[in-house]
Amino acid sequence: MPTKEEILKLVKDNDVEFIRLWFTDINGILKSFSIGKDELEGALTQGMGFDGSSITGFQDIEESDMIAMADPDTFQILPWRPQEKSVARMICDILQPGGKPYEGDPRYILKRALEKMKKMGFDHYYVGPELEYFYFKDSKGTEILDEGGYFDLTPLDMASNLRRETVLALKQLGINVEYSHHEVAPSQHEIDMRFDDGLKMADNVVTYKLTVKEIASKNGVYATFMPKPIFGQNGSGMHCHQSLFKGKTNAFYDGKDKYHLSDTAKSYIAGILKHAPEMISILAPWVNSYKRLVPGYEAPVYIAWSRRNRSALIRVPMYQPGKEISTRMELRCPDPSGNPYLQFAVMLSAGLKGIEEGYKIPEPMELNLYHLTDDERKERGIKSLPASLGEAIAITEKSDLVKEVLGAHSFERFIELKKKEWDEFRIQVTEYEIKKYLPIL
Repeated sequence: MPTKEEILKLVKDNDVEFIRLWFTDINGILKSFSIGKDELEGALTQGMGFDGSSITGFQDIEESDMIAMADPDTFQILPWRPQEKSVARMICDILQPGGKPYEGDPRYILKRALEKMKKMGFDHYYVGPELEYFYFKDSKGTEILDEGGYFDLTPLDMASNLRRETVLALKQLGINVEYSHHEVAPSQHEIDMRFDDGLKMADNVVTYKLTVKEIASKNGVYATFMPKPIFGQNGSGMHCHQSLFKGKTNAFYDGKDKYHLSDTAKSYIAGILKHAPEMISILAPWVNSYKRLVPGYEAPVYIAWSRRNRSALIRVPMYQPGKEISTRMELRCPDPSGNPYLQFAVMLSAGLKGIEEGYKIPEPMELNLYHLTDDERKERGIKSLPASLGEAIAITEKSDLVKEVLGAHSFERFIELKKKEWDEFRIQVTEYEIKKYLPIL
């Protein structure tokens, strides 16, 4: 971790005038306030006070004083701002007056889950998320920029240039990019970051989302991580590749096993399968998320695992000789609209619960689950994820695991917010209803 003196030197050497302090609310929406370079030394030593009562999911007004404590590891200069009198950012931990971590801080919730992992003897929780998103002409509608499909090499239009500029900006922010390509739907794109430790990756995800949006805005268009913006087209997911390591050894690999999976990996996968319905309201947290989670659009709704089959909830990529380090599982139901700190915390905790309790993994389902009838799925014991936010939040509300991970404070606020959102949606009269029922009823 850089020292205070090293950060102050970076500020001076790079002509940094302002530092933006970032953190997220419970929904994962990025919050920020700016300080001048002269305030930075105090911010690194004592933190900066702010009113937490106006932040969604944070404190009530009578106990609203909060402190944003900048994490020196997250210092980066923002590439889309002017390079003279430049602007840097630091991601913050939220503290209570007196310096105790604030239990409602999503970053702290993930740190708690990682601490538990370390107590269980693991050193690293590696995550490699694949975030999909759309480019539209503006935020008022869904007018697309291109008609490309999966891996299409579209002509050098705006979307190709946007992706290129975004990748370069991410690299300037210290984020390693593995792939970038056109996705299945028109105007849908994906930039994949190289896997990293859970906390670093959650920080990278919030940075990635803002970077995609900033570069789009700079070029006069709009980027969105809304899970299902276009009816009849694939939605945007965030497939999450995950593994646990002890030192440099992949705890998921076992060369003697027919699937090359250790008992640790199998119990981890079993934990995620068992607890998926309880945590889906965090992995897919909005009313719109469940418009994506329907059969037929490559979104997994069936609770099963497989090695080749992308219709299953979890895929274990086939082992390649000499690539023990790459042994991992991929959870395919999360979407990129959520709070990555909470998403990673619940996934990790469900997997650790499976390891702790010695959960047994079922046999893999290698056939296309979309092609089975409801009765055939029932015969094989394959259950489905909840079909709506209302159904999902009712299951989460009874979950001891999610309550433990989030802590009572954030758990209660999350349930309350999501119930309110579901009620607001439930009472709407949609265009579909007017078109379908008004002429016949």
